[in-house]
Amino acid sequence: MDDFIAARSQMAVSLGFHIIFACVGMVMPFFMAISHLIYLKTGNMVYKGLTKAWSKGVAILFATGAVSGTMLSFELGLLWPTFMEHAGPIFGMPFSLEGTAFFIEAIALGFFLYGWDRLKPWFHWITGLIVGLSGLASGILVVAANAWMNSPSGFDFVNGEYLNIDPIQAMFNAAWFSQALHMTLAAFAATGFAVSGIHAFMILQKKNVTFHATAFRITALCACIAALLQPISGDISAKDVAKRQPAKLAAMEAHFETEAHAPFVVGGIPDEGEKTVKYAIKIPKLLSFLAHGDPEKPVIGLNEIPRKDWPPVVITHYAFQLMITLGMLLALLAFIYLIALIKRRKWLASRWLLRLFVIATPMGYIAVEAGWIVTEVGRQPWIIYGVMRTADAVTPMPGIAYSFYLFTAVFVSLSAIVVFLLHRQMKMVGKLYDATDPDYQSN
Repeated sequence: MDDFIAARSQMAVSLGFHIIFACVGMVMPFFMAISHLIYLKTGNMVYKGLTKAWSKGVAILFATGAVSGTMLSFELGLLWPTFMEHAGPIFGMPFSLEGTAFFIEAIALGFFLYGWDRLKPWFHWITGLIVGLSGLASGILVVAANAWMNSPSGFDFVNGEYLNIDPIQAMFNAAWFSQALHMTLAAFAATGFAVSGIHAFMILQKKNVTFHATAFRITALCACIAALLQPISGDISAKDVAKRQPAKLAAMEAHFETEAHAPFVVGGIPDEGEKTVKYAIKIPKLLSFLAHGDPEKPVIGLNEIPRKDWPPVVITHYAFQLMITLGMLLALLAFIYLIALIKRRKWLASRWLLRLFVIATPMGYIAVEAGWIVTEVGRQPWIIYGVMRTADAVTPMPGIAYSFYLFTAVFVSLSAIVVFLLHRQMKMVGKLYDATDPDYQSN
């Protein structure tokens, strides 16, 4: 394997693995805080058991995320030293603040896990809320750093030198808000549907129904709200990409020719050689409207961009199609669930609705992975958009392929360990927090 491809592949595997734990760290503590708050308000022991069960899962995933995040930070320096040499002083602030947020999250999680019956009840709840807020802050700060790579600002690039550095402007670059909003809602939707799907499965299996139904109500509602808001954030992101990164938008839609009334392409097989999309469904004027808010306005095609600056069209297009397809399916499920809550209460006890949530369990995370492929692959061949090419930033050190194999083995091993620990935790939940057990109160 070529060292450049190996370096990119290693970062792809690392980011793909870590993003799952980042989403969990941004969202699960809020589910935990909601359950804990209801327990404090009502004294219902089911919510106390649920909070404890979720907190143990958060601890497992937090530890794994800390390992993968640390590995990522080393990889940035080892695999992309030229990038870090020049970019580090510019966008280092969000990474430094993310480290601070991480330590706050770790300390607060420790207080929460060991604070039961030791801390004042409301102070204990606040420590759990801090876990969620610091986890959310960590995610947003990392996204701000990534947004800077898509929309570099806070410096002047003169004769190959980076001058007049402004870290604040770099952190709050033109892309940070749209990316942070989109990522936050994606995290809530993905994690919410994953967790509610697992609890729905347990309800269908008739195991600890009271416990799992309680968990399902909290997570399903949060997931559905996020899923219905996600298309709005997607529209904001699309308009932002159309303005700043026309090549990425063109690759997302396999849009080869600049034209007004540009159609939105659904599906299809892009052919970069012939500059066509075969077997696609085209919705007239929709791309122009989504990109510019005006169906008459032209959308820049790849024909206006030098071939050497094209992103990989096929990968970007397929990833984008997968992301929006899954996003729309989850939004449809969210709409059905909200109808059930408001007008069709009998649906809530139906097995078909629970089965839909079980089917949706992995969809959110698959959409998140596809979205990051669009973000990262769609930016190529640039590591800093319009300033530094990815090929110019890679380390000259040989043997990167072996590093890729080693890191991949580590991530596969971590995945197996996490699955084992979470499976064991799920089995313990039934024994410790079964609301039908006479000993439940003592647990």
